[in-house]
Amino acid sequence: MQDVFIGVDVAKAELVIASEDQRRSTLPNQARSIAQWLSSLPAQALIAMESTGAFHQLLALMAHQAGLRVFVLNARDVHFYAKALGCRAKSDGVDAGVIRRYLMEHHQHLHPWMAASQAQQQLRLLVSRRAQIVSHQVALRQSLRGLALEGTQALELQQSFKRLLAAIDAQIEQWIASDEQLSQGSQRLLSITGVGLQTSALLTSLLSHIPFGNADALVAYCGLDPRANDSGAKKGKRRLSKRGPALLRRQIYLVGFAASHSKALKPLYEAIRGKGFTSTEALVILGRKLLRAAFAIWKSKQTFDPARLYPKTA
Repeated sequence: MQDVFIGVDVAKAELVIASEDQRRSTLPNQARSIAQWLSSLPAQALIAMESTGAFHQLLALMAHQAGLRVFVLNARDVHFYAKALGCRAKSDGVDAGVIRRYLMEHHQHLHPWMAASQAQQQLRLLVSRRAQIVSHQVALRQSLRGLALEGTQALELQQSFKRLLAAIDAQIEQWIASDEQLSQGSQRLLSITGVGLQTSALLTSLLSHIPFGNADALVAYCGLDPRANDSGAKKGKRRLSKRGPALLRRQIYLVGFAASHSKALKPLYEAIRGKGFTSTEALVILGRKLLRAAFAIWKSKQTFDPARLYPKTA
């Protein structure tokens, strides 16, 4: 039996569907409507949608529970794919058709979407919301500079932020403690120099959810893999692909920054700088090394040994 390819453009209120007959149909983005539609699909149906924050989660989860193969696509990939096709218009129906065509051409190289556990979802959500709160806190602090409001009111505001962040950290610890695998994995990740609670929680939810085949796959997922820009004899400058979650990439950079100031890994950071790399490049390289170490620690169930990051000598 042949596969049936379906592309879905997801919005907050509705879903626009492109199927085999080239027709476009619309249904509300609600559980009852989605369940009725899924019951009409054959077992060999493949459903693809773009990642849209929270809006695509209901459809992806219900389709997965129905036993169908689900693919959540990188919106940036679909955007450039549409441009390569020469699409002259953009609408929900056109987008659904482009998603379906992308699925038809690339489904053999795509990884099916997998549902995360409640603990994994909550950890990712809490760490993400915490990062947003910290960003707003910094913005408010900067906006108050130069104003005669740096007394009691500003102090109370900062204390409120501090209590809120502490409450979020407590919830993160509770969710990690609720699952033995997450708890043990998080403790091993915390042994890595430069890794704190937020990074440990983010990596714990990721590594427990996605079975990466090797460390290179994890690095590529985070967007920390260098992208070649060569042509003939020309060797272009390498830049990061930045294809993965920006929050995860930022956390790994902060891990490298913290490790560069530690007694154990500061010599390694200075050795990288000695090769001619800028400070930012050296921090990215160090963070990438520690990300690879995190993968090895998660797989081997061992604790971190900083000596393994240093090159072997005779």
